[in-house]
Amino acid sequence: MKKIFSLFALSLFTFIARADEGLWLPFLLQQTAISNMQSEGCHLSAEDIYSVNNTSMKDGVLLFGGGCTGEMISGEGLLLTNHHCGFGYVQEHSDAQHDYVKNGFWAMNRGNEFPCEGLSVTFIIRMEDVTEKILPFIQDISDEKIRSKKIDSLSQIISKQSVAGTNYGAVVRPIYYGNQFILIVSETFNDVRLVGAPAESIGNFGGDDENWMWPRQTGDFSLFRIYADKNNQPANYSADNIPYQPKYYFPISLKGEKEGDFAMVYGFPGRTTEYISSYAVDFIQNISDPERVKIRTVKLNIWMNAMQQSDTINLHYAAKYSGAANSWKKWQGEIAGLKQYNVVERKKKLEDSLDGLTNEFFEFQPWTGLLTKLKLAYDTLSIIQPVADYFNEALRGSETISFAEKWLDAIDEALSPELLSSLGQKKVDLLNSAKDFYKDYNPSLDKKVTEALINLFLTDMKGEDFPTQLSLDLAKFKNDVHAYVEFLFSKSVISNSEKAISSIQNLTFGKKIKLASDPIILLARSIKESYDKIYFPVILRLNTRINSLNKQYMQFQLFALNGKKNFYSDANSTLRVSYGLVKSYFPRDAVKYKWFTTADGVLQKNNPENFLYTVPSKLLSLIQQKDFGQYADADGELHTCFITNCHTTGGNSGSPVFDADGNLIGTNFDRVWEGTMSDIYFNPDICRNVSVDIRYTLFLIDKFAGAGYLLDEMKLVK
Repeated sequence: MKKIFSLFALSLFTFIARADEGLWLPFLLQQTAISNMQSEGCHLSAEDIYSVNNTSMKDGVLLFGGGCTGEMISGEGLLLTNHHCGFGYVQEHSDAQHDYVKNGFWAMNRGNEFPCEGLSVTFIIRMEDVTEKILPFIQDISDEKIRSKKIDSLSQIISKQSVAGTNYGAVVRPIYYGNQFILIVSETFNDVRLVGAPAESIGNFGGDDENWMWPRQTGDFSLFRIYADKNNQPANYSADNIPYQPKYYFPISLKGEKEGDFAMVYGFPGRTTEYISSYAVDFIQNISDPERVKIRTVKLNIWMNAMQQSDTINLHYAAKYSGAANSWKKWQGEIAGLKQYNVVERKKKLEDSLDGLTNEFFEFQPWTGLLTKLKLAYDTLSIIQPVADYFNEALRGSETISFAEKWLDAIDEALSPELLSSLGQKKVDLLNSAKDFYKDYNPSLDKKVTEALINLFLTDMKGEDFPTQLSLDLAKFKNDVHAYVEFLFSKSVISNSEKAISSIQNLTFGKKIKLASDPIILLARSIKESYDKIYFPVILRLNTRINSLNKQYMQFQLFALNGKKNFYSDANSTLRVSYGLVKSYFPRDAVKYKWFTTADGVLQKNNPENFLYTVPSKLLSLIQQKDFGQYADADGELHTCFITNCHTTGGNSGSPVFDADGNLIGTNFDRVWEGTMSDIYFNPDICRNVSVDIRYTLFLIDKFAGAGYLLDEMKLVK
């Protein structure tokens, strides 16, 4: 009777994955999710979505840059992604005379498209489970370092063999914490050009005020074009390249969507941790997230105040602010969601049931004591991680100090004659970094940030945690941080772009002493040495330990819950499918959020005194006159954004959103505040992803920007 009760108790806390939950590997859809997708209204087959032998939807989805998704929308290389994904390239081509950040950019012919140095896009050729080529050779290796090296070696062999004789790339990725391995073969294009992006006041309407929020009326999109050589093969930038002809591009629906309609998201979600322990959740909720939020708040408040007062500073810091604020605000929502849904307690109930099995059944004994080991590891991490966060977020939160660390290798080589042979290349690399850094750097603003962050570090950290140089310097200035920071910025070459670049150019053996004693260089070196020698090794060992325990805990869950839960692997920047319904939600008592927004909301939020809500006059006029053309919904309104309960995360920015027939209906760009805990705990009743309605995108391209010629390339479905 006791054994039967234990199994029954376990069933109380485990569930079949709910229909709308999951980030599914597309090459395994037939075995995993397609039947549930079709029961929710999907008209597509698994072969339509992913095929190796035939053209399929996967051939129109791409990894944009290093961390976003994009989709092909024409047969002439035109791709669509988010405004915030392409924003850095808009900023790169902007200056005081051509402020494309503020005014937007539209190439009215292909000759006007801007090359984007360093930008690449990657298509998936095929995916394959190669677990049986790796696992049998590592399962008896207990040492994690040796195991990791063996995995790397086998992965490289498998990857090389899979692309021999082709121009493809390949990588092997672990899933389920290293309990399974998949091979990904891909093709990368390096000639990608900016075609169009709306003004920041459209593409980032509401700014950080509305990030992670709903309702939204944000036109978060940008357009790029892929170029290839005359044989349609990847090639570096050349004026002779021609628009790439993709294997597949998506038809675009003008019909719109309604509540209850099926929706599917296809993309490259970055990272989720749905199967971690209660100890990990508690660490995130009560230690890691709160510490980082506190530190970034200091810097972001200073940046925002300066950006509001100066168009020039806004031009240089808008992308930096957006990048730093995105995680900062997400962490806050994550804390709130984890607390609201008692995720720690939910995890503990499951763990208690699983742990009980190790005392009841012989087959579960290999996991005896596992959860106790996990708790001990996180208890230890909780002591040291806050100090590491203050090093990385506070001390290295200063742009000047952080950049100074990049100088150390070149200086060390100048100090060591035997290393001088590579000094030349170090100087070239550093000079290139300096040109990028100083393009968008304001020393007066960073001086304010540096002073505030050092003050915060001194307030919250113990004296024994201070880098040696910081302690020595503060003693000289009698702990007057203001005087100390004034000294740093007035005496260091790092804070002066002309002096800095000249110092790099003149860096040779025999002219090293002055630069090596630069006060910011000295501080940066001390910070790096303290972190590298004291904190990083301990955190590395703990994380290695935790990763090993997580692998075992994942094995435990897979074994114990076999047949009781439909597992999907955590996101790891590999191609995934998620699905759900267009759906309203109830964030709190007596409040219901509708599933779509309209252009009326743009008018209601328009505020010329707040640059985050300053609507361009032409757009105001179009909306006031309801000049929506063919892009209006059946209700006569112009829909701007909509929500579904598809499972998404970072990396899904720019992901295409499809209807039941595979037509493009929107571009994913965010999640709602109440559901930001979805990386750890996904609840389809409250978690929502936010997308730009494709009809709003087309309206802005055509009616607002006057670039309607681009629509001639597209396949519009009415």
